[in-house]
Amino acid sequence: MELSKYIDHTILSPGCTSEDIKRICDEAKHFGFYAICIPPYYVRLAARELEDSPVKIATVVGFPMGYAAIPAKVEEIKRAIDEGADELDIVANIAAVKNGDWAHVRNDIDGVTIAVHLKGKKVKLIVEATLLTEAEIIKICTICREVGVDFVKTSTGHHEGTSPEQVRLLRANLPKEIKIKASGGIRTAESARALIEAGADRIGTSAGVAISGTPIVEK
Repeated sequence: MELSKYIDHTILSPGCTSEDIKRICDEAKHFGFYAICIPPYYVRLAARELEDSPVKIATVVGFPMGYAAIPAKVEEIKRAIDEGADELDIVANIAAVKNGDWAHVRNDIDGVTIAVHLKGKKVKLIVEATLLTEAEIIKICTICREVGVDFVKTSTGHHEGTSPEQVRLLRANLPKEIKIKASGGIRTAESARALIEAGADRIGTSAGVAISGTPIVEK
């Protein structure tokens, strides 16, 4: 299993700098990671750094709480794509889920998915699985199936880590064309493999270099 091809090499710290972004771009090219995942502020920089590279650029929308208004999320999406984003990791409105406002949850997921797909890009909907009941996760999966998101993502990483059990629950309730991104507390090759074996198609982690196991040799 070539783990590097599964990895979204991630840095979302509010304190990250342009030098951090350049570093993870270099690491992504060196290790052959599928994508980087970075703050929207740095998408334009990453697009320059990764020009002519196969590494994709993912960024976040409604991060990390997810309860921004739908039009605000749509504007975030438009700007990120205009600046070079290929994939949008969008936080679902978990407050609306916990309030049982399923009409709003569906409108939120549908609105952001339409905005992304109109530009020919990919949606990864973040469901913050550790905060949800099994019934809530299954209901969100039903909406994702109806709307046609590209990925369901387990976590922002701001809460407890993801688990193979969460991934298996998602996989059991999603069609095969909707992929799963596992994220949150994934720091070893063993944990990454366990999540992939459970059904994850992508791994979001800030420990991609350690997981891949070979340091960059400075020239």
